[in-house]
Order: sequence, then structure tokens, then C-alpha cells
Amino acid sequence: MLIVGCYTAASDGNGEGIGTFWRDGRTGELTPAGSLELDSPSWLTPHPTLPVLYAVNETAEGAITAVAVAEDGTLEVLNSLPAGGADPCHLAVTPDGRFLLCANYSGGSLAVFALGADGVPTVRTALVQHEGAGPISDRQEAAHVHMAVVDETGTLVSAVDLGADEIRSYRLGEEGELIPLSVSTLPAGTGPRQLVRRPGTNHAYVLGELAASLLTVREEPPGTFAVENSTPAPLDPGGDNLPGQLTLHDDRLFVSNRGPETVTEFTFDGVLPKAVADHGTGEWPRHFSIVGDHCYVAAQSADAIQAYELATWRLIGTYPVGSPAFVGPWRA
Repeated sequence: MLIVGCYTAASDGNGEGIGTFWRDGRTGELTPAGSLELDSPSWLTPHPTLPVLYAVNETAEGAITAVAVAEDGTLEVLNSLPAGGADPCHLAVTPDGRFLLCANYSGGSLAVFALGADGVPTVRTALVQHEGAGPISDRQEAAHVHMAVVDETGTLVSAVDLGADEIRSYRLGEEGELIPLSVSTLPAGTGPRQLVRRPGTNHAYVLGELAASLLTVREEPPGTFAVENSTPAPLDPGGDNLPGQLTLHDDRLFVSNRGPETVTEFTFDGVLPKAVADHGTGEWPRHFSIVGDHCYVAAQSADAIQAYELATWRLIGTYPVGSPAFVGPWRA
């Protein structure tokens, strides 16, 4: 099953909420399963073991919502809590399923929520406010936390701050508190959006939305990042571009580029990514996921989820969804 989130009228989108789709593993084709009206669930994250899905409500008020997912793909709201800041845009669950982390974009803050044994958020255990700015005045006038990345131990949290050109790392305490660990400064104007670690190494990759760049960083010691290399996010740079999603899949990196309307494929030359192909997509590919032999793209401005055959990038199907912002597997 795939899960899809979108922007709704609450944030000037034309979607309805969350949708679920059955996926044919052989053909990659999708069939609608369930839907739920919800304000701007632009990012979705499943609980690691329980049938619970977490959604941001990316609005000026800012909230998180827990949703029960039935075996038939139908959805039901369990509860909702204030996010602690405006326009939450990313969620992550610790591997043990005890805590949910929320990045508040406009609020410039990082929040932690305790999860009950049933997976339902119970209380906010921490809220840290970031400060800072960058040289791009219309996008970096203040801190804008865009992503919270939890390491495999579940005790190290790294928050990517687009507004301040920083990665701030914290230790996550036993009671869900955030203990400051380090601040890693990135090149001015990078506008870091996402961070992905490469398993088995001390290297990671940072997607620079404002510089349209892909940074290679060394993580040493854990939670501290030093830039080693920068490369353009698309194979064929030029013109306006706001990269959206960064995904590591097997021995490849993939980046979506809004403006060029592509998903760019990278191989590795040692630790450094090397762009090898720009794959065309629909308008404004905000998010995508690779599932099995297929890639699913949330083409936000095309009001569609697109399914591609990964090996050939042949378009398999187009599925109408208003202002889609997220598409991913219900279970990884």
C-alpha cells in the first residue's frame, strides 16, 4: 500500500487530505483504497510496528495528527496535538517507537512528542527554538527547521535548518528531552532541506534547496558534519531550481528538482555522488519514493501521482490527486 499526503485549502492547496492506494507489485499500477479529509498533511510517517500513521498539518497554527490505518486501507483520526510552531513540514519516529519528532518550518523549532503503547501521541516532551538567518533575505530571514533525522540508535537527532544554513544535533534523553550536542555550519546560502546518511560509512548527503546543490559531508564525531564536496543537484544545471527530495536507494542517490521538473540519478565515485541522468517528471516534483521496481512522484502542480518503471523511466500511470506533497510506502 502507498500513502499520499497533500496541501489543502488550509494552505492554498486543492487537495483533500490523506489517500491510500493498493500497489500492484508487478506492474506498479495503483488502485484507490481509502481517504481521509485532513488539513494539509504534507508529510506522513508510519509507526515502525503499529498500524498508526503520523501526519503534519502544515498550517499557520501547526499540528500533528495520528491516524489509524485499517487492513483495508481505510483511515480514522486518533488524536491531534499542537506542533509547537507554524507550518510543521517533517516527522520522524525513533526506532523503538517511543518518540515522534517534528520540524516546524515557519516556527523555526524542533518538537518531540511521547508516544503511548498504542502509538498515540500523549504529550510534547521538548521544544527547542532555533535562531539565525542567511544571506537570501526572502527565504532566510529567520530559522526554518526543515527536517529532523534520527540515527539508528534513536538517541541522536540532527535538525536541518534551511534558514540558518546549519545542522543542529541533539542527544535525545530517556524522557524525550533534547540536549544540545553540536552545531555544524554549511556554506552561506545553501538553504539545507534534507539530510541522508549513507549506512556503513561516516558520510552523509545534504540537499541544498536554495543553492540547488548536493553536499557531501563527513560526520565525525557523530552529530558533527563537515562539508567535503558540492555538486549541482541536476545533471544539467541552469535556470531556477528548488530541489525537493533526496533519497538513497541501494547504490544510487536520487534528487527531485522543481523547475527543471526532473528526478536526477547519481552514482557514487567513492564517497562522491556523480550525476548520470535527469529523468523527466510532471510539474513541481515535490516528493517521490522508490518502491520495488518503480518510482512514484508527487507532481504537486500537476495535481497527480505519477508511476514510473525505475529501470527505463517509462511512465506507467498518472493518478489524479490535488496538490500532492508526499507519496511513500505504508511499510518500508
